[in-house]
Amino acid sequence: MKRIGIYAGKNLLRIILLLFAVSILTFALVSASPIDPLQANVGQAALGSMSKEQKEKLRSYWGVDEPPVQRYLNWLNAFIKGDGGISLLYRQPVTKVIAVKLGNSLFLMGLAWVVSGLVGFLLGVIAGVFQGRLPDKIIKGYSLVIASTPSFWLALLLLIIFGVWMKILPIGLSVPIGVEASGVTFLDRVRHAILPAVTLSITGISNITLHTREKMIDIMESDYILFAKARGEKTGSIILRHGIRNVLLPAMTLQFASVSEIIGGSVLVEQVFSYPGLGQAAVAAGTGSDVPLLMGITLITAAIVFLGNFLANVLYGVVDPRIRKGGLGL
Repeated sequence: MKRIGIYAGKNLLRIILLLFAVSILTFALVSASPIDPLQANVGQAALGSMSKEQKEKLRSYWGVDEPPVQRYLNWLNAFIKGDGGISLLYRQPVTKVIAVKLGNSLFLMGLAWVVSGLVGFLLGVIAGVFQGRLPDKIIKGYSLVIASTPSFWLALLLLIIFGVWMKILPIGLSVPIGVEASGVTFLDRVRHAILPAVTLSITGISNITLHTREKMIDIMESDYILFAKARGEKTGSIILRHGIRNVLLPAMTLQFASVSEIIGGSVLVEQVFSYPGLGQAAVAAGTGSDVPLLMGITLITAAIVFLGNFLANVLYGVVDPRIRKGGLGL
């Protein structure tokens, strides 16, 4: 247990250092952006009609005149104290904005993550068992096509079919239009999350399917599977007792590592469906040079990705004693 704690502590320290590096890189990229935050958010016409004093106050509010290094140190000092700053677009604390957006995104990405993992694993097992036959060819062909399909194109296609032509699902947003927050039900949120969640699930299935298929093929061609067949063990029993048990661990690890793909895909999908999550807020913050909000969103998403990879490594060590002994020095 002591060495497991040391292992977890080292990984936690590594995550903190990575987040620090991400914050520096993000701030540098935003500072190098040619976008003028005043013009982007106030408008050229309104900016031209302001007096010199008003412009100076506005530039001071946005921190345009301060050197980039000073602005970063000011942000870092406040962030360490638990203050993420005020969003320049929403005029609210960054923590409050992110809390609302993150809740929407986690609901959406959680559905997509679970569905893509379960379906991808099932398809991968089927393809591996029926290697070279019709089910394998269909599943493999589908996975290769989906892997090369842009998520925004698939989102637009699903939106046109189910939202415009068939009119059986909402075309966007996370709640019905014109309904107060107190009147929104859980089923309303689910209906509005179906299309974006299905889009993310479809695009996330291919990698897990193809990876599980290759592992399943290796297992089905292994010596102990051939020995089980020679003993007269039925195919169904072989798959359940030997195949799935041995392929579950790498598939589970890949599933946790796929968090970054889900987050990356959600940015484009949320834009297509006007879904008010972290992805849409990140695009608005980037185009509007809302540095405090963009920094907060970047660090939150990076932390989720790093945490997913960390859990994958720990889970691998807990399930497989050989990995635990080698990786943790036990």
